[in-house]
Amino acid sequence: MRSIIYMLLFYAWGTNYAIASQSCEFPQWEHYKGTNLYRNSDGTAYAFKSSYVRVDADGAPNAYHPDDVGLHCTRGVGFKGLDCPANAGYPNKDWWPSVLVPNPQDSSEAFVQPSGPFKGYFVSQTSLRDSNILDRTNPSRYVDATNIPYIVFPGKFYKRSGTGLMGDLGYAINLRTGDKSAFVAADVGPPNAHLGEMSIYLGELLGGTSPNPRTGAGAPEGEILYVVFPYSSRQHGWPLSNAKIEQLAEAMLFKAGGFEVVRGCN
Repeated sequence: MRSIIYMLLFYAWGTNYAIASQSCEFPQWEHYKGTNLYRNSDGTAYAFKSSYVRVDADGAPNAYHPDDVGLHCTRGVGFKGLDCPANAGYPNKDWWPSVLVPNPQDSSEAFVQPSGPFKGYFVSQTSLRDSNILDRTNPSRYVDATNIPYIVFPGKFYKRSGTGLMGDLGYAINLRTGDKSAFVAADVGPPNAHLGEMSIYLGELLGGTSPNPRTGAGAPEGEILYVVFPYSSRQHGWPLSNAKIEQLAEAMLFKAGGFEVVRGCN
């Protein structure tokens, strides 16, 4: 019975956003690149709103393909990968080994999958990894952007005290459409990036239509409210199923007071 009541209350938070109270019960905490962050008194949750959206393909086994090297990232045609190798700095000398797994035999080159359903593609990695898989060249070690709802922390934001760890959970709602989803923090992006980068799958769940990480087409539109539960990863390990991410994040959101306690935070 209690779980049914929780579900009904949670449904009300997510769907009645148009008539909900606009109060903000979290004190203002931090600023980051023009975005205000609000945190509850015990530090177990913080929230922010952002209309900025960038879609991330990293971690997907078909994120990048060698045949796409040299193609213009937005005007090029015939792409095989979900994203453009140039967006990973490849193949310049300063390409990012934090995005593409280096070839163990020649670290100046990115590793190409020799077999499997995505044979011929590079291996794209995320900051969050499955520690049970030791082989860095195994695509399953990383968080698949096409199947897992995740957010990306800008590098400088991630270094700030209190922002949390990879593997932390959270919940987001598109305040324009009411689309909502739990998520995991799974990647660290460029140092000065804006808040609001997300996996392809999270983009779909928040109202996007076939979000394209290369061009930005199909990304969700509207202001998105994020509630992050920093250091929640200390209470659970990775990997988690999407159902478990949802279950855990929903319980944390309920404990924090739901979206209503932060909806009016600007």
